[in-house]
Amino acid sequence: MTLLRTMLFAPGNHPRRVEKALTLSADAVILDLEDAVAVAEKPATRGVAVEALRRPRRCRGYIRVNALSTEWGYGDLVAVVQPGVDGVMLPKVETADELKTADWLIAQLERERGLEIGAIDLLPIVETGLGFTNLETIARAGTRVRRIAFGAGDFTLDLGIAWSAEETELLPYRSAFVALSRAAGLEPPIDTVWIHLQDAAGFERSVAHVKAIGFQGKLCIHPDQVPVANAAFTPPAEEVARARKIVAAFKDAEAKGLASIQVDGRFVDYPIVALSQRVLDQADAIAAAEGKNN
Repeated sequence: MTLLRTMLFAPGNHPRRVEKALTLSADAVILDLEDAVAVAEKPATRGVAVEALRRPRRCRGYIRVNALSTEWGYGDLVAVVQPGVDGVMLPKVETADELKTADWLIAQLERERGLEIGAIDLLPIVETGLGFTNLETIARAGTRVRRIAFGAGDFTLDLGIAWSAEETELLPYRSAFVALSRAAGLEPPIDTVWIHLQDAAGFERSVAHVKAIGFQGKLCIHPDQVPVANAAFTPPAEEVARARKIVAAFKDAEAKGLASIQVDGRFVDYPIVALSQRVLDQADAIAAAEGKNN
């Protein structure tokens, strides 16, 4: 599982912001060709974004292309499936067929350019009412997609929902993303951006909430959000120590024919052990990433 606690957007046509973003502690940076780039600059920004990701960096590098339904989507994909690019973010995905088309096109470009088939990650954003109603078929499309992102900005606009700082109106939709991703065998989803940039406490609450309901990470639009989200999606040291103790104790008990025990007064069986192992796997992935970046 790729570590994606934080995915930081940067406009692909803004060299200074791109350069800064690639030096921060985000697990991935997304160079944007869509909303952050004016229509007149979209074609010219394609090559700039690709070149930026070919330079040394400490994180994974994605490019958000324009939707396939737009006049730029096809040209974006043709331009950005290149060595040095780790993944493509595909916005406003509304049907499984649309996702399959993007997957097929990326595979042909990988083959043509000598890349390993499947090397380019494909991360769809579902952000319309139609996309949400097709979420299950999108998740089960059988493509290279390993996880799905939720885009609340366009989603609330499309449905006429008032997007509040409390975000209570998003709970049923977020829960569906988590459940349907799991049912389809995908990784946990990536949550939407937080747009209230002056409300740091609200961002902390939002991140804690989506972690608690099963998301694996957060889309970020400001550098200050990155360390907060990284910390929220990183298991505390005491949780890791407890998980290690549970896994070790259960391994000893299992060797004696036991499948349920107590550890520090807490009942432990296979589901608890599986959860503890998940914590350890995440902690190991974070330690490996931080060691690589230091």
